[in-house]
Amino acid sequence: MLTRSTAIAARVTDGGAESTTVESILDTDFLSEGVVLAGREGLGRIVDRLTLIENPESIRFWIGAQDLVLTTGFALAQSTEPLSSFVSAAHSAGVAGIVIHFDEDITTIDDDTRAVADELELPLIAVSESFALDHVLARGVRDRAKQQVRAMYRSERLRKLLVARMVAGGGVAELASAAAAELDVAVLMTTSDGRRLATAGADEEEVRALCRSSALDATGRLKTDSTDGGLGLRTTDEGAIAVCAISANSIDHGRVAAFSRHRTLSTQDLHVVDAAAAVFALAVTRDLALSKIEEKHRANFLRDLLLGRGGEHPHAVAHAQRFGWNIGRPVVVVVIEPTPGVDATRQAPDRMPLVDRQMMAFSGALAQRDPHAAIAALGTETVIMMGAGPNTVNAIRDIIDSVRGDGGGGRQPFAVGISRPCTSVEDIPGIYGQARTALKVGRQIYGTWAVTTFDDLGVFRLLSLVENDDELTSFTKETLHELTEQTVEARDMRKTLEMLLATNINIAETARNLHFHYNTLRYRVVKLEKILGPFTERPDLRLDLSLALKIMAMRGIDHYM
Repeated sequence: MLTRSTAIAARVTDGGAESTTVESILDTDFLSEGVVLAGREGLGRIVDRLTLIENPESIRFWIGAQDLVLTTGFALAQSTEPLSSFVSAAHSAGVAGIVIHFDEDITTIDDDTRAVADELELPLIAVSESFALDHVLARGVRDRAKQQVRAMYRSERLRKLLVARMVAGGGVAELASAAAAELDVAVLMTTSDGRRLATAGADEEEVRALCRSSALDATGRLKTDSTDGGLGLRTTDEGAIAVCAISANSIDHGRVAAFSRHRTLSTQDLHVVDAAAAVFALAVTRDLALSKIEEKHRANFLRDLLLGRGGEHPHAVAHAQRFGWNIGRPVVVVVIEPTPGVDATRQAPDRMPLVDRQMMAFSGALAQRDPHAAIAALGTETVIMMGAGPNTVNAIRDIIDSVRGDGGGGRQPFAVGISRPCTSVEDIPGIYGQARTALKVGRQIYGTWAVTTFDDLGVFRLLSLVENDDELTSFTKETLHELTEQTVEARDMRKTLEMLLATNINIAETARNLHFHYNTLRYRVVKLEKILGPFTERPDLRLDLSLALKIMAMRGIDHYM
């Protein structure tokens, strides 16, 4: 005959139809003198299994929904985080409750933790004596506890190995190779938006399988914002992958992924990869600290060049060579500026500033095409000075496409301005102004993602030089009259006028382009001339009308152009 506690255990471990709750377990002899300290409203939570937690800081790896978490005062005392954080993390994972065996390390819980548990309705239960691990209700707990201990030892061994490599001066590529050899997996390290920084693995076919897997997109970028390449464990079409974040100083620096096509990676593997990510974070922080001063010098010198303070041509060329830049050849200036305000509500406290993220993204893409180009984040914009040639504009567009990618670093919209080429350092300030003008006017005309060359601007270049906006507004209203209104009819008539001007008042061609009947267009011409004057007979008036339409387009009023 089964006792009550044995029957409950059978339902928990053997998948019986009747649900077991935290409250029903309290009614058994499994928990010695169990006392509910907080979260009493959650006693009805369903229990699916029991999980022993020896290291509270690794709780996210070992618990799941409907677990009854068993831990000790000794384990909680070792944690560097407050007990309330442990409770919040457990609730986020969907656990049924937390049972704490109090001892000389922790004899009670603080008021803040009680308040958190009450608010979350997560039961906190105290027991005076440890539960019986040989009890039928604790089936499987020993094995899961051993897994945690094994993972802790593997993580510590890998951590010591990687720290030794890092102290010896090893970079991220060497650390990735060491981790791959120790774990017998392929390792991929990326930026926070998935761009590859290092790939390693003793088995080249395994590395190739990782690169082919659905966790990466067609450009080789880890899909950090999708299920396939997101944080955690999963199985891809090519094998199993474990992904962890590389975070230092509360800043998200990237991802480290372990991949195997021979075995299914486990929670233990994820725990070990997380330890590797912690050392990668130290290496990234070290490299950032070492490069910070040099980056400052690079940015200051590039700013001097753009402002005409770089010195004479030979001196400036020689100085730029110290940074690996070649400005003694024909160059163009490219200016990238994020849309103002778009990142204000999305900027997370653990992310780098948007301009810095975009500069890093462009730097990686640029290095593959022009390793001797200059690049720096200057205030609200990223500036590139790269070699000029017959296919420069196409190369820049390829770089932009690479940065935008599929869920990559170009998720935040930005506009781009491209200058004409120059061959002398003394001309760099002038072409920087061209790139700034192209960016500003191009964004007004073509919208958020505009990529505009200075030569594309045409008459817009001249209009952009008029600083008096009121004068432009007055000219537009005096020329177009009620066609400046933002009504459906006014926009439609402006479109008709634009096409007439483009065809040099060819009625038949305009009718075909607009899909109008010939007589319908004749009627519209008569109506337009009543509003605007006899523009079909006066070339000077047609010029004024064309300029007025371009002013409206430049200000973003009309986007059909």
